[in-house]
Amino acid sequence: MAVVKARKQDIDMLARLLRAEAETEGEMGMLLVGNVGINRIRANCSDFKGIRTIPQMINQPHAFEALQHGMYYQNARERERRLAQRTVNGERNWPGKFSLWYFRPGTFENPGPCPPTWYNQPFVGRWKKHCFYEPTAEECENVYNTF
Repeated sequence: MAVVKARKQDIDMLARLLRAEAETEGEMGMLLVGNVGINRIRANCSDFKGIRTIPQMINQPHAFEALQHGMYYQNARERERRLAQRTVNGERNWPGKFSLWYFRPGTFENPGPCPPTWYNQPFVGRWKKHCFYEPTAEECENVYNTF
């Protein structure tokens, strides 16, 4: 059962985001990006207050660098649609389980170390080249109450 409402076009939109943000990180990397996105919709805190839908989450200003590149605007593929549906259905994986932020430090060819905080929130783990950050309970207790 879905943990957020998602129409077919929302799943396609999320699938395109997963691919554009993390195709080089494999299926798990794409699932983790999906975890962060779904967390942003469900948590309703911090920079993500009032974000209630997949289109709102994806189109939030400055939220995803991938929207500036052509890959996001290609058609969704079945592989990424399945991954998007899994995240919409509530599948969570560490380190994205409660994360609201991620980023790739350094360059594509030479990833840098993960800083201990991002947007003043603690580092929780790394998947390949991406660093993930969970909010503190003070910043967003609700993200820990979404299950």
